[in-house]
Amino acid sequence: MSIVVGGILICLIVLCIRLHNEKAKLQQKINLFKPMIETTEGIRDMLYYCEVYPKLKYLYLSPSIDSNLGPNSLEKHLNNPDIIFDIVHPDDHDILRKKQLGTLNFDKPITVRFKNHLGEYIWFEEYATPVYKDGKVIAVQGVYRNVHSQYILQEQLEYKSTHDGLTGLYNREYFQLKKKEFNEIAIPISVIVADLDDLKEINDEYGHQMGDRLIIAAADCLKKFADEEMIVARVGGDEFIVLMPHKDNFEVEQYIENVCSKMWEFSNTLPFSPIHISIGYEYSPSSYGVMRQLLNKADQKMYKNKKMKKMLI
Repeated sequence: MSIVVGGILICLIVLCIRLHNEKAKLQQKINLFKPMIETTEGIRDMLYYCEVYPKLKYLYLSPSIDSNLGPNSLEKHLNNPDIIFDIVHPDDHDILRKKQLGTLNFDKPITVRFKNHLGEYIWFEEYATPVYKDGKVIAVQGVYRNVHSQYILQEQLEYKSTHDGLTGLYNREYFQLKKKEFNEIAIPISVIVADLDDLKEINDEYGHQMGDRLIIAAADCLKKFADEEMIVARVGGDEFIVLMPHKDNFEVEQYIENVCSKMWEFSNTLPFSPIHISIGYEYSPSSYGVMRQLLNKADQKMYKNKKMKKMLI
């Protein structure tokens, strides 16, 4: 009996020693990886490892998600991984679905927008890697980097490259680009040329600030009645050009009438005689190869309109 008890004690001692050694080894590994874990959790990038099959489940998600998307985001996403589809921008929804199914091109960086706790969409750039088992994607691991400020700056630079600084209309360079595009396709098109009357005299008498005020007002009138398809551009000091695709003569004339009426309404608030805007337009059932001719004809009609008004004074 004593021999049996002694054997059991020896086995227990050996087991305890083995467990102690295993614990020591495990602690060594923990100590080794602890600085890496602390470093990972201290960076602003969002790291994750997420199972996608049979359902979404985060095995790891860095706490930095709270600083990127708002307080308690980590807890919310760990408890309900599908919430990511509620905060992704509608235009980027398909990207997440393809990533979940493993049909996305993982060789390129992914750009998506997520809504933060303030309701703002933030741009992120992601580098993701699929994890396979038996030829099937079972998980995705990756890192999201907040690139919102870079995207906003890029959008601002792109806007400035295509828009006029004073009026917010498209600039001459963008107009030339669209004119070239329309010249290479065949669609119904109208070209409107508009020019303010006697702006130089007003600048001389009332100063350039008043002249800028008139230019801005004219731009606002031209923009107010334009739809998303129309290109409204400021191509010179007080010179404007409007490209109207897929519009008939009646729609063009109605647009011009609305612009002139609004401009007259504005001019009644000025400390001098009403300011006029001279307008000419030309229509073609096909824009192919005729954009320069249409512009020249519209320009001639605009100057004819300007001369006629001077003769009536």
